[in-house]
Parts: sequence; C-alpha cells; structure tokens
Amino acid sequence: MNDIPAYEPPKVWTWNKESGGRFASINRPIAGPTHDKELPVGRHPLQLYSLATPNGVKVTVMLEELLAAGHKGAEYDAWLIKIDGNQFGSGFVAVNPNSKIPALMDRSGQEPIRVFESGSILVYLAEKFGAFLPTDVKTRAETFSWLFWQMGAAPYLGGGFGHFYAYAPTKIEYAIDRFAMEVKRQLDVLDRRLADNEYLAGDVYTIADMAVWPWYGSLAKGLLYGGGEFLSVQDYKNVQRWTDAIAARPAVKRGRMVNRTWGEPSSQLHERHDASDFETKTQDKVGEPVAS
Repeated sequence: MNDIPAYEPPKVWTWNKESGGRFASINRPIAGPTHDKELPVGRHPLQLYSLATPNGVKVTVMLEELLAAGHKGAEYDAWLIKIDGNQFGSGFVAVNPNSKIPALMDRSGQEPIRVFESGSILVYLAEKFGAFLPTDVKTRAETFSWLFWQMGAAPYLGGGFGHFYAYAPTKIEYAIDRFAMEVKRQLDVLDRRLADNEYLAGDVYTIADMAVWPWYGSLAKGLLYGGGEFLSVQDYKNVQRWTDAIAARPAVKRGRMVNRTWGEPSSQLHERHDASDFETKTQDKVGEPVAS
C-alpha cells in the first residue's frame, strides 16, 4: 500500500482519460444517448429490456413468480440489453434515462408506462397484480424496509467491494479492506434477521427477498467477484439456509436464466417470449451467438 503514489485532487475534476478497469470503456460523466437505436417490441403487455445481472434477475424472478401464481397478465417479452454500449441507444435511454438495466414498458393500458430502477419495477408489479407485497401495515413496512436496505447496501457490495476486489486496475489494500468490512457487516445484518425469520419480512416471501437474493444469495454461494472464500461466506449459516430455499423455487430457477449470457449453455435463455422458451430456446439447444 505504501508503494502507491500520493494523489492530490485538482481543484476542478475533468474527464481527460479513462479510469481504468474492466468497464472503463463505457464509463462517462454525462448522460443521454450515444446513438440511434429503437427497441424491439413483442406481443405481450410487459416488455422488459435487461441483462441477468443481480438487478436484472430481481425482475425476471418477480415476473416468473407472478406467472406461477396464476397472474396471466404478467406474460412478458424479455429483450437482451448488453452493457457494452447498447444501454446508450436512443430507444433504451427513452425508457431509462439513467441507462441502466433493467427497464420495463407496460403496454397493457391505453398509454404505455415506463418503469425504471429495479426496486421501482418490483413495487410497480407487486401493486399492479396485488402479489408479494403484504397488505397488513406491519409486514408491509418490514418488506419496504428490507427492499430499501438492499437499494442502499448493494452499491457497497458491487461498486465498492466488487470493483476494488475484482475489477480495479490496481489492488488497493485500504479500499478492499474498507469494503470487505462493510460487506461482512451486511452479511451479519442479514444473518441476524434470518436467525428468527424464514424470510426477510417474516414468514412470507415478498419482493424484499426477490431484491436481496440475487445479490446476497449469489455472494453467499461464492458466485460474485470470486470473493466467497475471502469473505468466509460459509460462516453465515442463516443466510445460507435462506439462499438455498429461494434458489429451489421453480420460478426462481427460470427467472435467473432469462437474459443470461454466461455459464452453462443450458442455463442461458438470451431472450424470453413464451413459457416454452425455457424448454426449446436455451443456448444448448439453439447454439446462436449473443445478439448485439
């Protein structure tokens, strides 16, 4: 750590070089589209534009859970948006001015409604279909508290620990130690909650679990940033129990496959337009390259 040269910030920061690291080529300090590209529209009321990152998985799990619960109006088309510059196309920026996946267009009414930010989409769908969001005041409040806990906590996991541990061009001991400590604290927060509760809101499965599981369930199984051993994730026994229970749900198994472009070909369903696609259009069956 002592070999890192001291950095003196300028009085005014300017963007005059890439920041380095895995995603440097797509990072920029301005918003808006970089090119014209319209989004495709399928036949279902709900049009999802996404990628199977943890934030994307939240929404596909929710949609598959809604369908499994009998909400036929939750049928959806899931279109792949690779985060290699496609998120700056004019059509996508029109749906999400923040240029982040996931983004949803609800075309079930007279006027299309856009919804962006994963937590907002979960709440929108829960209220639209009256599902996975309890109606009693206490449990509803608990659900929202854990949902927004995830929104505030995950940037420390992804943009903090994940970036400096796995993606940054230079390993910085201070940064890794700082964010590793915070992520372990977060895991302890979850572990203590789940010691006496089957799910985060209590004894019912809610959008809070759908929001937290893609991030912290993956972390608990060592699937994020190669940091499982480093963080001793196996020590969080209650998180492990909860993670395994949610992963076993059939709708979750389907949801995590949608818009997935890595892993075993049988686990990848690049686009989803019909329930039968899980049986006929995974990459082990179609063998097509990822669409750009």
